[in-house]
Amino acid sequence: MSRVKRGVTKHARHKKILKAAKGYSGSSSRNYKWAKEAVMHAWSYAYRHRRERKGEFRRLW
Repeated sequence: MSRVKRGVTKHARHKKILKAAKGYSGSSSRNYKWAKEAVMHAWSYAYRHRRERKGEFRRLW
């Protein structure tokens, strides 16, 4: 059985994260390790705040 080489998949995944981290300051926009951490925090905050925003709009009325 031949082994699976993940070069293309890995490159695409890295590119996706670095694209999402564009505009972040310092290493967070250039270094995959730090970019991934920053993007994961950003996405989790975005998810949480999308739900908070719904409650804020309900409180307005």
